[in-house]
Amino acid sequence: MSLQFLYGFHAITSLLKKNPKVISTLYCRKERHDERLSSLIALSEAHHIPIQRVTEHALTQYAKSPAHQGIVAVFRAPTVGKEEDLWALIEQYKTKAFLLVLEGIEDPQNLGACLRSASAFGVSAVILPKHRRAPLTPLVHKAASGATHHLPIIEVVNLARVLRRLKDEEITLIGTSSQAPQTLTEVSCELPLALLLGGEGQGLRGLTQRLCDIMVRIPLWGEIESLNVSVATGICLYEVRRRGRIKNKDST
Repeated sequence: MSLQFLYGFHAITSLLKKNPKVISTLYCRKERHDERLSSLIALSEAHHIPIQRVTEHALTQYAKSPAHQGIVAVFRAPTVGKEEDLWALIEQYKTKAFLLVLEGIEDPQNLGACLRSASAFGVSAVILPKHRRAPLTPLVHKAASGATHHLPIIEVVNLARVLRRLKDEEITLIGTSSQAPQTLTEVSCELPLALLLGGEGQGLRGLTQRLCDIMVRIPLWGEIESLNVSVATGICLYEVRRRGRIKNKDST
């Protein structure tokens, strides 16, 4: 694990509660002494995490953003898995594998929000192409609210090769596009499956779409013709889980 910076109260609190051992130091703004910060410091002290008071300028440099809210944590960033780790995970989950493939997401806020939703809906692993995407920066970790520490993230060099192998493993590939003829509510969402969503503006590449078993869209009723990718990700993940619960109830 490499050392990175995490900022923002919600993200740091989440990490302190779920995985405090990865935090090595907590930096706080010298001038801030409010109750919210005091509570966070008390939680850090309970886990024997060193605390240092520093300037606003230093916090901005650590976070590479002025939106740090007066607090920055140094933490051991999780190791990103490789392609061989993916096949081990699939063997572990077998018919219950639920994968999320994110292609070309260049906005770190969107990527972090997608990872947060993936964790919330119990995704087995998130697959990211190595190139043409946002790196896992402090902003991504902040937006993910701690999800990057317990959600398997797999980085692959050749996404098309991985998708072909997933098909060989009998994992259904469901791609998304606003132009797809079917809606997600009209197709089977039985596991094992992989949901594929593309980045801002361009969506999934043509080759990626051709490798999908099914292309679907989210049904919309208003004037807006498309959704932000992180919003779309949350809706799609929820729909798969909702359909799974209905199916399980029907079979009991």
